[in-house]
Amino acid sequence: MMSAEGATEAGRQVPPAATEPGPGPGRAPLLARIPDIAPLVVLLLALGIFFSIKSPFFLNYDNFLNVLTAAAIAGIIAAPATLLLVAGQFDLSVGSALTFCGVLMAYVSDKHGLAAGIVAAILGGLLIGAINGTLVTVVGVNPLITTLGTLAAFVGLARVIADGQTLPVNGFAGLGTSRPLFNIPLPVIVFLVVVGVFYVVMRYTVFGRAMYAIGANPVAARLAGLRTGRLLFISFLLSGTFVALAALINVSQLSAASTNAGNGLELSVITAVVLGGASLAGGRGTIIGTLFGLLVIAVLNNGLTLLSVNSFWQDVARGTLLILAVSFDQLRLRFAVDT
Repeated sequence: MMSAEGATEAGRQVPPAATEPGPGPGRAPLLARIPDIAPLVVLLLALGIFFSIKSPFFLNYDNFLNVLTAAAIAGIIAAPATLLLVAGQFDLSVGSALTFCGVLMAYVSDKHGLAAGIVAAILGGLLIGAINGTLVTVVGVNPLITTLGTLAAFVGLARVIADGQTLPVNGFAGLGTSRPLFNIPLPVIVFLVVVGVFYVVMRYTVFGRAMYAIGANPVAARLAGLRTGRLLFISFLLSGTFVALAALINVSQLSAASTNAGNGLELSVITAVVLGGASLAGGRGTIIGTLFGLLVIAVLNNGLTLLSVNSFWQDVARGTLLILAVSFDQLRLRFAVDT
């Protein structure tokens, strides 16, 4: 007796359902399996070889320290920015926050001394982090809109305090210019210590793992018992604190607080974090990837400067890197979904 299925297929040949293998485990497209850090290593090596050939001053120890020094301020801020982006959050106010903290430090120092100025800068960073965190986690404002608003507000406030002028700071050069170990500038040492601390936090602590869980699925993280609002608030506070640290280093390097100090800094930070493999969708990213992203940007800027290329082209290069990084991230996500 012929089954109902066989009767419907009588008179025509039907190919077996399993003759074409699906992607299966391990058969995902190559792009989806490329480690986040691999393209950066290749790009960094290619840039190093190119600039070494083009400039005799590129490949030496002093210039290597110049590259790390240039990356230090953005790197100190990029560490907590990586933590935030892993959790699916943004902080675009970091440039104006650095400007505000620096101006506040200079203004208070002039009135009450250096110690009071340093405390004021740290409190200013905490204030900005608390405002961002409250608006995002309590009020429920989108983090992109929140930090765009605070970006405009605090750079304006800094210009009001400084009356649009650059404020001098005397007797505070040590933090930004001293070289306490192997002729390495102190900002570089601070930068590497911050990277090490955040590497441990993100890889080995409950707090770090919670950030990945929140970024991957905030609803599931909340149902699992994670206090998502509290954890995100702490992350914004960390961002504000390390922005204040970067502001103090910047003021120390310049012996002054400029109202233009943080211009474009948010672009450099976001570019480094995304270039390092952090996903705009949250749930993925590493501090080591961010470190390599920072190095790519710093080497590119340094090499273009050595070749006497117009500084405006450095902005073009950073913007192009950001677009390429986001495009690569979207392609990776699309292939991951398709497979």
